[in-house]
Amino acid sequence: LALGWGSRMDTAWAPSPGGCELVQSIMDCTGRWLSSIPGNIRGDTEELFLDDNTIHVLDNASLLLYPQLWHLSLARNRLELIEPGAFLSSQGLEVLSLTDNLLFTNYSLTATALSALPALRMLDLAGNQLREDMVSVLVSNLSSLESLSVARNIIMRLDSSIFTNLTQLLELNLEKNYIFEIDNAFEGLQRLQRLNIAYNYLPCLVGFGLTQLRVLNVSNNVIEWFLTLESDDLFELEVLDLSHNRLLFFPVLPRQSKLHSLLLQDNRMSFYQRLPNGTSLANVTMQFLIVDGNSTNITMVRLWDELCHSNLSSLRFLDMSQNQVWGLPDNFLAQVPSLTHLKLNRNCLEAFHLSEEDSLAMLTELDLSQNQLVELGLKVGTRDILPNLQLFNLSTNRLQALPPGIFTQTRKITTLDLSRNQIGLCPRQGEAESLPCVDIRGVKTLTHLSLAGCGLQGMGGRPFQGTSLMHLDLSDNRQVLSGNLAWLQDLVLTLQVLSLRNTSLSSTTMDFSTLNSLLRLDLSGNSLAAFPTSLGTLRLRSLDLRDNCLRALPLDVMQVTLGRSLRELYLSRNPYNCCTLGWWDALQQAEGLRVPDGREVTCSHGSRALSPGALPEPVLQSCRWQTADLALLYLVLALPTCLTLLVAFVVVFLMLKEKLLKMVKTRCGVTSPY
Repeated sequence: LALGWGSRMDTAWAPSPGGCELVQSIMDCTGRWLSSIPGNIRGDTEELFLDDNTIHVLDNASLLLYPQLWHLSLARNRLELIEPGAFLSSQGLEVLSLTDNLLFTNYSLTATALSALPALRMLDLAGNQLREDMVSVLVSNLSSLESLSVARNIIMRLDSSIFTNLTQLLELNLEKNYIFEIDNAFEGLQRLQRLNIAYNYLPCLVGFGLTQLRVLNVSNNVIEWFLTLESDDLFELEVLDLSHNRLLFFPVLPRQSKLHSLLLQDNRMSFYQRLPNGTSLANVTMQFLIVDGNSTNITMVRLWDELCHSNLSSLRFLDMSQNQVWGLPDNFLAQVPSLTHLKLNRNCLEAFHLSEEDSLAMLTELDLSQNQLVELGLKVGTRDILPNLQLFNLSTNRLQALPPGIFTQTRKITTLDLSRNQIGLCPRQGEAESLPCVDIRGVKTLTHLSLAGCGLQGMGGRPFQGTSLMHLDLSDNRQVLSGNLAWLQDLVLTLQVLSLRNTSLSSTTMDFSTLNSLLRLDLSGNSLAAFPTSLGTLRLRSLDLRDNCLRALPLDVMQVTLGRSLRELYLSRNPYNCCTLGWWDALQQAEGLRVPDGREVTCSHGSRALSPGALPEPVLQSCRWQTADLALLYLVLALPTCLTLLVAFVVVFLMLKEKLLKMVKTRCGVTSPY
């Protein structure tokens, strides 16, 4: 339950004397290490922010110069005392924040000071180590209050004496205290609309009868029971948050209410009308012994008789995720004709059946993920069962197929998550033709499909014929790419996002060039040793190459079509060669390109992993030798050998010159004059 602390600010801040910042009539002195309120601030100041300072006492003279003040914030100071006359010159103060101070030390004197504020509408006393008796004293004379926060204090018990005079109160925040008991504490708050008691220690709420309340947040307590008074009065309740408690049963709600959002996630709730072992507690009655002072009442209810008279006809959002639900009672879904969002994920469902009697014509989102579903039943009648369903999450179950014709009942479906089920797509190929499969052909509205971790093998045929998929997730299917990508031919004009993460892709000859509309491609977690050349013709905006075996990227990667369109590139966890980082330098100079994991990118030099942007000089020298011109290297190596041979030849020639000449003359028979 958030409390709104408004301000009237409509121009830029400007410097002001004393280090504070001023705009029109608003002064901001936040975090200035001030030990008192500055005396050189303009007298027409209407809003004053003094948060995060070291003010200990607000004395009687502190606000004398600010008669126009209507908003004062002193959050996170060391405020121990507000003197009784401190607000006498600020009778128009409407909003006061005293969050995170030490007001418990002199709370009675501070209460006297607060009582001099006849126009105060919003008061925040959170984080002041206040007990319930201190709160009672502090707010006893604040009949004008509309919003009160006493969150993060040490309140333990609430009774009828604490908020007696707060007849105008609209919202009350009590979260993060130690409240374990409430005894008629809110009955006098006839205008209260928003109540937050989250993060306390309430064990139950029995006899709930605040008919005027619109929003009730009792999440993160230890509540096992929630029982509304058995009454025909109309409750204004619109939002009820019972999440993160220990509810054993579905709450007993008002017979007549305006409830549209009911949050029950993370409880211990189940419906015992039908148990997993086949037994039933449908006819069991429960007796509640309610002790109120000297009177004792016994209330008897049949817990599974149409959910104990609860009226759910206006309910639009129902979250029962993370409970122990094995199945829903008969006609449960028929009681929620206005439901648009139903979350049953993280339960114990083994089967889920739908029929036209369930009246889910308004449902747009259905989440059955992380159950143990083996069967999804569909009883087809004359009407469509889920005509407005757009998002259907069936991930992490044990499904092998979906009911035939289910997509003729869901004419508006856009998102389908079948990940982590052992399913296959129709048509199956080869030996698998006789196995059950999911047929999505012809579902024109479907744009997002997840088949991650479904054990898909050797895709073939045209499984996406007649669809307009834009997002397709095939990650964690180790054998899905055993052939080519011809089975994606029906998506070449629409597919924009494709995930092939962890699909054992190793071939750089895989042809992606036909996927002309692709904008995001995930190839992470594979075995690519080289950059697939077919990617160069795509106009991708995001490419993920993490966790592969790449030693380098092409030097011209930024010159091809891909490089000119790319805006996001993930590269970490590859064994790049530190001596072939020309491509990395080109990426750093590319305009408009981000490498979000750039700090995690490393290259290998010997057994060392180094950052490519800060290579040590010895490594650079080693790389220069390794990357030098081989012709020059061979010349340097051959030159000494050639010189040695030449010198040896000359020496031998000079030593044997006369003998050689005589031999030549003898052979040729020519006399020589001497």
